[in-house]
Amino acid sequence: MTRLTAFTHGSLRFDVVDAGPRDADGTVLLLHGFPQTSASWGPVAARLHDAGLRTLAPDQRGYSPGARPSGRRAYRVEHLVEDAAALVESSGAGSVHVVGHDWGAVVAWALAAHRPELVRTVTGVSVPHPAAFLRAMYAGPQLPHSWYMGAFQLPWLPERLLGDEARFAAILRRTGASRDQAARDAAAVSPFPTGPLNWYRALPFAAPGYTHRPVQRPALQVWSDGDGFITRAAVEHNDRFVLAPHRLVVLSGVSHWIPDEAPDDLADLVLEHVGEHV
Repeated sequence: MTRLTAFTHGSLRFDVVDAGPRDADGTVLLLHGFPQTSASWGPVAARLHDAGLRTLAPDQRGYSPGARPSGRRAYRVEHLVEDAAALVESSGAGSVHVVGHDWGAVVAWALAAHRPELVRTVTGVSVPHPAAFLRAMYAGPQLPHSWYMGAFQLPWLPERLLGDEARFAAILRRTGASRDQAARDAAAVSPFPTGPLNWYRALPFAAPGYTHRPVQRPALQVWSDGDGFITRAAVEHNDRFVLAPHRLVVLSGVSHWIPDEAPDDLADLVLEHVGEHV
């Protein structure tokens, strides 16, 4: 098996960490969220490797230096999904167990819905199926917790905030991130904040109904009751949009940053989920 350090999708070149045993029993695609990179998966990936699994952890569109197209429309969800599909196809894995955190969860759910031939199981961490999230926005308590999604539509001001590395790290710490995690993520995003922000700015241009397609693959939703961004109402009805076995697990006393704060718990859950659907 040839290890990948990068893959391409059209004219874009993405960095990827391809690791684990060469005789792996399966492959797990790990998709990071905002404002993080593949580095956020390190402890979880190590546990998956110990269990005999290969992992693919890309730096996604706007984060990889060779994949920072200009313009909001270039960051529509359908493009993010096809980036992930290109990695799976380049990896030779055939199909993968996809795990996504935060925005990476949005991509994971949509990949499972639109490219089911590439997905064996899906695990959403923190963020549920987009249709469940929108339901909670319109008919539940989610909207006040998502105020920043509107604020990120403003020009230049979000770049100024995220571009100040020390200030941005301090903000991340107030959301539950550790000092080291906040410093790591701020250092990665602050020099080039526009690409990550464009994930939010592209939302008005998403293809109508694209994220509403249900998933027909076994699904696990992991949420934490210390999450200040995603309410329980957003995940409680996730099973309405999964036409396959579905399980919701709530981690107690954990913030939004589950892969960093509770990597062993998350890895155990992923391994159990993968093991049930080999």
